Amino acid sequence: MKLSELTAYELLGEQELKDIHSMGYILRHKKSGARITVISNDDENKVFYIGFRTPPEDSTGVPHIIEHTVLCGSDKYPVKDPFVELVKGSLNTFLNAITYPEKTIYPVASCNNADFQNLMSVYMDAVFHPNIYKHREIFEQEGWHYELEDEDAPVTINGVVYNEMKGAFSSPDDVLERLILNSLFPDTSYANESGGDPEHIPELTYEQYLNFHRKYYHPCNSYIYLYGDMDVAEKLRWMDEEYLGKYEQIELDSAIRMQKPFAAPVEIVKPYPVASGEPLTDNSYLSYNVVVGTVLDKKLYQAFDVLDYALLSAPGAPLKQALIDAGIGMDIGGGYDNSTLQPVFSVIAKNANPEQKEQFLQVIRETLQAKVADGIDQNALLAGINSSEFRFREADFGQFPKGLLYGIQCLDSWLFDDMQPFMHLEALDTYQFLKDQIGTGYYEELVKTYLLDNPHASVVITVPEQGLGAKRDAALEKKLAEYKAGLSREERKKLIADTKHLKQYQEEPSPKEDLEKIPRLTRADLKKEAAPLLNREIETEGVSIVAHEMDTNGIDYLTYLFDVCDILPEDLPYLGILKAVLGYVDTDNHSYAALANEINMYTGGIGSSIGIYPNVKKQGEIGLYYEVRTKVLASRLPDAMRLMKEILLTSHLTDEKRIYEILAQLKSRLQAGLSASGHSVAYTRALSYFSTAAYCQDATAGIACYRVIADYEEHFEEKKQQLMEKLSSLVKTIFTAERMLVSATCEESEIPAVTQASAALKNVLYVPDQPGKNRSMPSYPLAKKNEGFMDASQVQYVARAGNYAAHGFSYHGALRILKVILGYDYLWINVRVKGGAYGCMNGYMRNGDTYFVSYRDPNLSATNEIYDGIPAYLEKFDADEREMTGYIIGTISDMDTPMNPSAKGARSMTAYLQELDYETLSKERSQIIGAQPADIRALKPLIASVLSDGSLCVIGNEDVLTSEKQMFETLESLT
Repeated sequence: MKLSELTAYELLGEQELKDIHSMGYILRHKKSGARITVISNDDENKVFYIGFRTPPEDSTGVPHIIEHTVLCGSDKYPVKDPFVELVKGSLNTFLNAITYPEKTIYPVASCNNADFQNLMSVYMDAVFHPNIYKHREIFEQEGWHYELEDEDAPVTINGVVYNEMKGAFSSPDDVLERLILNSLFPDTSYANESGGDPEHIPELTYEQYLNFHRKYYHPCNSYIYLYGDMDVAEKLRWMDEEYLGKYEQIELDSAIRMQKPFAAPVEIVKPYPVASGEPLTDNSYLSYNVVVGTVLDKKLYQAFDVLDYALLSAPGAPLKQALIDAGIGMDIGGGYDNSTLQPVFSVIAKNANPEQKEQFLQVIRETLQAKVADGIDQNALLAGINSSEFRFREADFGQFPKGLLYGIQCLDSWLFDDMQPFMHLEALDTYQFLKDQIGTGYYEELVKTYLLDNPHASVVITVPEQGLGAKRDAALEKKLAEYKAGLSREERKKLIADTKHLKQYQEEPSPKEDLEKIPRLTRADLKKEAAPLLNREIETEGVSIVAHEMDTNGIDYLTYLFDVCDILPEDLPYLGILKAVLGYVDTDNHSYAALANEINMYTGGIGSSIGIYPNVKKQGEIGLYYEVRTKVLASRLPDAMRLMKEILLTSHLTDEKRIYEILAQLKSRLQAGLSASGHSVAYTRALSYFSTAAYCQDATAGIACYRVIADYEEHFEEKKQQLMEKLSSLVKTIFTAERMLVSATCEESEIPAVTQASAALKNVLYVPDQPGKNRSMPSYPLAKKNEGFMDASQVQYVARAGNYAAHGFSYHGALRILKVILGYDYLWINVRVKGGAYGCMNGYMRNGDTYFVSYRDPNLSATNEIYDGIPAYLEKFDADEREMTGYIIGTISDMDTPMNPSAKGARSMTAYLQELDYETLSKERSQIIGAQPADIRALKPLIASVLSDGSLCVIGNEDVLTSEKQMFETLESLT
C-alpha cells in the first residue's frame, strides 16, 4: 500500500535522500495533528521514536522526571518498570529515553520485526497512558521525596533524578555548559535547566508535574520517526487505530522562542565546588560564547563546524595556540554546538585564572582579526571539510544505530520547521559548496560577522571554591531540620509512614498477570549460531597480517600493533603519555598543525591506543600492545602510510614547549574524566589490586597514570629531560619490525595493497639493540589497597572487585545472564530504586576479573552491604520459564548488537589476541540459550569467592568518605 492511500494521514512531502540511500516521507495525522517522518531503506536495524517539544518553565527538572516516570508502567502494561522488563527480554539494539534542553525523545531499535513492534507498543502506551496519575509513588521514587526513618532521624531528600543531577552539578564542565546556555538565552526556555537543578527539584509539586504531562504529551505536540526496512503503512495504520485516532487536535503553544539579540555582551561569574585539598590557582574556567544564526541555515550549520576545526579544535589551531602561548589555561576547548535553535560557538580556557579574563578576550579578538585580515589557512579549511565529509559518508556511530543518529539530526531542523526534517541529512552538496568557498573570503566574512562584530555574546567564568559543597550540604541540612521542626507530631508520623510505604511499594513485585502483559519473544526466536570470527592469518614479505575481509564500502581499517608485553611496570604511564604525544608534535616534514591538516585531508584519522588483551587460556597472562590505527579510502592508502611513517620515525620528542602543552592538556582532560567516569575509574582501580590487565589499564589511562602526568606537569623544569629521554627511548624500543603485527579490515581485493604497504613500513622501522631477544612479561607489584578517593562531588561511585579464576572457578555463559539479572533485578531494585543511585553495573571477564559498581550513588556502606548480599540472593534465585527466557533474550540482545565493518574487525582481532576461538563462543552461546535457574544458583560460590577478596575502591564526596574512613586502608584526594 502507498502511504498516500492511508486515509488517516496527509502525505505532506516525499524526497529521495540520495546521500543516505533512502526515501524520505513527511506526514501529518489528520485527526490528532501528530507529525510523522519516515526514512525508508533496506537497513534491518529499524528505529522508532516518539518525541515531544518540552520547553521547561523553571529548573525543577520536570521534563527529565517525566522522562523517567512515564516508563514506570502504563494502562496496557501496568508493571512497575516496563523499561527494565524490555531490557531483560528484548532483542533491542537500542532502548532508552533522552531529555534535551527543549525536547524529550523515546527511541527504540531492533532488527527483529516482532520485537520492534513490541517495543513500539510499550513506548506509545507509556507516553500517552502512563501510571503516573495512579501512583504518586512513581513521582517520589524517580523525582524526589522527603524521607524520615523514625522520630529521631533527620529528614533527608532522595530520588533517582535528584541524585543524578547532584552528580551532574558536581562536574565543572557540566556546570559551565549550563551557565553558557542560560547566559545567552535568558528570556527563553534555555534559561532553565531541563534536567533539574538539585536546589530547585524539591520545589516541584506532584500536581505541577502532572500538569506538565497533560499539557505537552499530546499527539499534536509529538514527533514520530520511523527508519529502516519495514511495512511502514502497517505501522502507521496500527498507530492510528491504537493511539493517534483517539485524540482530537488541540491548540497548544510549545514553540521554542528566539532570544532577542543582545545590545552588548553579558558577563557571569559563578563558583563551583572543589575538595579541600584542591588548588584554587590555575583552576578556573574562562569562556567566551557567541550566538551563530539559527539551526535552519543549512550552510551555516556545516560552515561553522569547519570553522570550529580550523580555528579552535585542530591541533595547533590559531585560537587554541594563541591562548596556550599566552599562558592562559592548560586545555583550550569549546567549539560549535548546533543542537539548539540558535547555535553557539564557544572558546573555553580550562585551568586558568579569573584575573586573566581581559587578556583572554584580547587574545581571542586579536587572533580572529588577524585571520580576517590575512586569511584562514586554506589547508585547515579543506581538512575540516574532508574530515566532516568522511564521517558523514562512513556513518559510523559506534554502538548506536545510524538510523537513530539520523533521527536525532532530523530534529535539529524538524523541531523548528515542520516541513524540514531532512535538511541536514542531505549534506554532500553543502560540502561541495564549502570547498568552493575556500579562498573567496566567505569564511573570513563569517568570522567577522558572527565572532567579531556580534554583541549577542557572553563571558562566563567559573571559579573554584573550597568547602562550597559542604556549605551547600550544611544549608540543605539546616533547611531540612527547620522543615522537620515545623511539622506537627501527626505530620511527622505521616512522613515516617509515607517513607515506610514507599519502601514497601518499591519492594513489592508486580503481579505475575501484569508481567505477562509485556510482550516477549521466545528462545526459538534466537539465533543459535554465534557471529563468525573473520581472522585469516597471512605471512608474506616478512609481515604478519590478520585479515578480516568483508565489504567496507572502499575503506581500509588498519591497526599496526606493536607488542610491548615486556615493558616494565614503572614505564607503563609513559605509554599513556606517548599516545597523547605521537601525531601531535612536529615531524621532520610538518609542524604538528600542518600534520593534523594532512591527516584530515587524506584519511579518516590516525591515532594511537594501548591494547590490553587478557589471555583466556593462560591465567594472569595478557597481550599488551601499542596500537597505531588509521581508516582511509583505499585510493588514499599511500598517503596514510606516508603520514604514519612520518609520525613513528620523525616525531620531535625534544620540543620542550610542545611537550609541556600536551602534558598540561592531558592532565586537565584526565582530571575531568576521573570524576565524569568515576564508576569505570573506581572499578578499574579496585581490579588493579590483583589483575595484571587492570593494573595496565590504570597505569596507562587511570589514576596511576594521572598521578605521573600531574607530577611531571608540576615539576616540568626539573624533570623534562628525564621525560623526553624516556619518550625517545620508548619510540626506538617499540617501533621495531619484530614487534609488529597488522590487523586489516578491508575488502579481499585490497589485501595485496595492504600487504605491500605494511612491508614497506616494516622495512624502515627501528632496529632493536638486541634483535631476537626473548620478550617476556615482567612481574607486576599487585597489592590490595582498598582506597577512598575524595572529591567535591555530592555522590559516590562504589566499586567492589575480585577474581573467581584465582579461586578455581571457570567462565560459564550463565555469567552473562547474571549480569542482566543483577543489573536489572537485585542491584537495580536495591541500589537504584530503593537506594536512589542513578545506576549500577556488574561485569565478569573470561580471565576471572569481576566487579560491582554504583553510579552517582548517595550511599556508601549501604551499597557495599548490598554487594555482600548477592550470594544469599543467588541461593534463593528462581524464575519461571517466561522470566528465565526474558533474561536470556536480554543477554543475547547484548551479544548480537549489529556491527559495522570496523567493529566486526575489532571483535575478530580481540578474539585472536585473547586466544578465544569460535568453538568456545559457540559453547558459551549454547550455555546461555539453554540456561535454567539452577545454572544461576550454581554461581553462588563463584560470586562468594569474588566478594571474599574484599577489594574496594570508592570515589566520592570527601565528607561522606571521611565519615566512613574505617572502610579504607588509605583515604586521599582524587586529584
